[in-house]
Amino acid sequence: MKDYIVRATAAKDAVRAFAISSQNMVEFARQSHNTSPVVTAALGRMLTAGAMMGVTLKSEEDLLTLQIQGSGPMKGITVTANHKGQVKGFPNVAVVDLPPKNGKLDVGGAIDLGIMRVIKDMGLKEPYVGTVELQTGEIAEDLTYYFAVSEQIPSSVGLGVLMNKDNTVNCAGGFLIQLMPFTPEDVIEQIEENLKILPSVTDMLSSGKTPQEMLEIVLAGLDVTVMETYEDIGFVCDCSASRVEKSLMSLSKDDMDEIIADGKPIEVRCQFCNKSYSFSIDELKKLRRK
Repeated sequence: MKDYIVRATAAKDAVRAFAISSQNMVEFARQSHNTSPVVTAALGRMLTAGAMMGVTLKSEEDLLTLQIQGSGPMKGITVTANHKGQVKGFPNVAVVDLPPKNGKLDVGGAIDLGIMRVIKDMGLKEPYVGTVELQTGEIAEDLTYYFAVSEQIPSSVGLGVLMNKDNTVNCAGGFLIQLMPFTPEDVIEQIEENLKILPSVTDMLSSGKTPQEMLEIVLAGLDVTVMETYEDIGFVCDCSASRVEKSLMSLSKDDMDEIIADGKPIEVRCQFCNKSYSFSIDELKKLRRK
């Protein structure tokens, strides 16, 4: 299934909702960073959430950064997203091995205690920064808590990544449900009842459900209308040789002289996508002259 996001409303615009299929972007991230299964699941959930949050941005120049810092063996994750739902991200530690918890990958154990930070750069003098303590480390619950505390928006977030036996990504996706201030009490009660019996995100996706069908299950009994589909989403990194050159040229002349004096080519690796850029001594000398 191609990655895409749907944006919908329900209950006469009292509810706004997003759902996503993100298997391809998560598999690309797994390959780029060579992550172990539990790290793939954690990074995949963050990328999935970041894409849905990204399409809520107003302007083409706006950027969103979703960051977790934890005390667990994975240490943390950083994801950025733009208004198209295009994301990039990396784990602080790519390989973590933990025993399953209740038959599932122990994402909460890999992250453990810590903080979640949401940074929105919207072209203002200072970016908006919202920070909350992690509640479970499972990411979806932590985001639900973030929306309630930092943005005062009652929300429900569901995220999931299912791995194959060969450690490739079988399916990935999620949903984001948010209540408007005028949401009637009976609508809230209906959603709460739906959530009590809701299958997991991976159960729904692996059974062939589309993002639209996931929303119809989450918002069963309410009038769901799909407003927009975002098909340009994916793992997109904007690194390039020219950007790396500019970064090297920002070094002091003494630092550049020291690198050149070492007499060995250097390799610079993008933190987000793990792509490497090599520079020979002659190329470094040309940058030094510039």
